Amino acid sequence: MSETKEASLPSETRPIVKNRPRVIRNTLLLLGPLLVILVGGYLYFTGGRFVETDNAYVKSDKVSIAAEVSGLIASVSVRENQHVAKGDELFRIDDRPYRIAITAAEAGLANARDKIASLKANYRQKQGELALARTNIAFAQKEYGRQEKLIASSAVSRSKLDATRHDLDVARQQLDVIKQEISEITAQLGGNPDIPVAEHALYLAAMADKDKALLDLERTVVRAPFDGIASNTPQIGQQVIGNGAFSSAVMSLISDRDIWIEANFKETDLTHVRPGQKVTVTVDTYPDQTWDGTVESLSQATGAEFSVIPPQNATGNWVKVVQRIPVRVRLDARQEELPLRAGMSSLVEIDTGYSRPMPDVIRTALGWIGETPLATADEAPRSK
Repeated sequence: MSETKEASLPSETRPIVKNRPRVIRNTLLLLGPLLVILVGGYLYFTGGRFVETDNAYVKSDKVSIAAEVSGLIASVSVRENQHVAKGDELFRIDDRPYRIAITAAEAGLANARDKIASLKANYRQKQGELALARTNIAFAQKEYGRQEKLIASSAVSRSKLDATRHDLDVARQQLDVIKQEISEITAQLGGNPDIPVAEHALYLAAMADKDKALLDLERTVVRAPFDGIASNTPQIGQQVIGNGAFSSAVMSLISDRDIWIEANFKETDLTHVRPGQKVTVTVDTYPDQTWDGTVESLSQATGAEFSVIPPQNATGNWVKVVQRIPVRVRLDARQEELPLRAGMSSLVEIDTGYSRPMPDVIRTALGWIGETPLATADEAPRSK
């Protein structure tokens, strides 16, 4: 019965059923290489466009808070990891020694006023003594002149003339002494006997001491220089040393506003990287989230150049090592529900927009089959 049905089938249908696997195989043989060529071409032309590195970390402004005056911490106004605003009080140093210093400075200022007033009064007194000394000299000169006339007629003794001469010399010496004293007082008054008290050097020095004492008192209250998160907060009673550049760090403040990514790319990956290129950032803490960013700048030196002891490559055992250059990435927007913290690891990918040129061999081959010209208008040689 089955043989009868097979005999009744049209002869054209049998080859189609038998040749179907061959058709599929031929199709795959044709499309497979074409697909490989397309994928390979895509990978070739887009190769080098995207560069990435996982040697990247979240960065933010961070400062060590140090007191500018020494003393014991009397109170701490923040807790660990607490958000603070610019100007908020962080901690306070015992201010009693500095209030005493203000009292001493005010006393010194009063002494300076009294000293200047005393110098001016002494100057006026010496001016009166100077006038009296000049009057005494004039009288002594007249008396000496009279005695000289009388000594010629033997009306007075020689000893009387000598006494008159002595009085004249004493008066002149007194005048010189008074002039010297006036010069010294004038110098102490800054060369100007009428100088205002507020302009005298003694007053200015005493005022500077008072201002310094007031500034030290103000510095006993340490405030946040910018918005951020408090870290490593101190304890009450902790000793603080304030000595300029040698001041001891008391706590840290990390900004939560200005956040960027520092990516350390291999120097061989930066051929086509330029500021302004788009960046995609993935943070290890949030693997399912991405941040968009922009290349802000490239460091002018490799990381090794900033090390405490730079490598010495002039030795005989030199081994070439690919250097890394820090690239600063500015994030376009922040996601408040996913806070970024300084030091987080991240993966950075830069879209350089670079595409490889078509190889000359392929360009020539396509030109032969008429698919593309052998040279573009810009590449064609110009006639002279």
